[in-house]
Amino acid sequence: MSATAAVSAGAAPAERDRKLEHIRLALEERMQLGQNFFDDYRFDHAALPEIDLDQVDAGVDFLGRRLAAPLLISSMTGGTETAGQINRNLAAGAEQAGVAVGVGSQRKALEDPTKADTFRVREVAPSAVLLANLGAVQLNYGMGVRECREAVEMIGADALILHLNPLQEAIQPEGQCNFAGLLPKIGQVVREVGVPVVVKEIGCGISEATARALAAQGVRIVDTAGVGGTSWARIEAQRAGDLEIGELFAGWGIPTPESIRQLRQVEGLTVIASGGVRNGLDVAKAIALGADLVGMAYPFLAPATESPDKVADKVRRTVRELKICMFCLGVKTISELRRVPLLKKVVR
Repeated sequence: MSATAAVSAGAAPAERDRKLEHIRLALEERMQLGQNFFDDYRFDHAALPEIDLDQVDAGVDFLGRRLAAPLLISSMTGGTETAGQINRNLAAGAEQAGVAVGVGSQRKALEDPTKADTFRVREVAPSAVLLANLGAVQLNYGMGVRECREAVEMIGADALILHLNPLQEAIQPEGQCNFAGLLPKIGQVVREVGVPVVVKEIGCGISEATARALAAQGVRIVDTAGVGGTSWARIEAQRAGDLEIGELFAGWGIPTPESIRQLRQVEGLTVIASGGVRNGLDVAKAIALGADLVGMAYPFLAPATESPDKVADKVRRTVRELKICMFCLGVKTISELRRVPLLKKVVR
């Protein structure tokens, strides 16, 4: 489908181009950081696991619901016809496989209601845990609790993601960079929006200090979205025609394993680990490092351009990899996996 055919009528050309460019560029391998920080860790193999593989249960509870595995299909896109089909495929695949799913930033749908249908996926995912999404910086650009509620109601969401993306905004040609005074505004949303609020980065990680500041405002769920996966610095630099700045900041931030470690120091937080998680073994390592749930985006993007079944197949593949890892560690449940030592590889 051409870019012209793929966009919805009435959308501003610059915005249509931006959303389509994000999808196109995110699918390019060169936009990945190319370094898996989970490879720095290993498990000790249990040659005699003393369990039956069929007994391994990867299920967890999240937001009061039972998931088949500790997996969240992380937020990606929305706002165009192509993005809407991707969102529907992701949501329907999540429904089939029994995992959680988030939509991309709904800001443009709030500004232009004709785009709302590109985010409305509840019909194809009636029982899935579904997360709405807005940029936290929008709280400094005219949006508030009312708009956050509208985003949740728009898609019948179980929770709201407020994403933090200062580096992306700084490089993005259309970037909005006033992040001053956001903490109390985030706190107000937490207190008044009526659903749980997840605060996440989009690829640069969250530090212990930031997590403590968020926790002081009542935030109880934080998503690392650390360094290791898609580089939004590269994507936005490509769009801005400044590849040099993209490479300079491509690896900026906190690697996901380190962000997990830091967030785990803050009592009372549910930690979602995302950023460079590529397979079930990475999921297992993230859980052993201290994550409660694990988010993945890039591995599901290409399948989502095809069909819900392809998304569900990829989820099931990831869960199978996770269960094989658990079996070879001799653990039957995710709570047991959390107690398994994870060893740092010795660099020679």
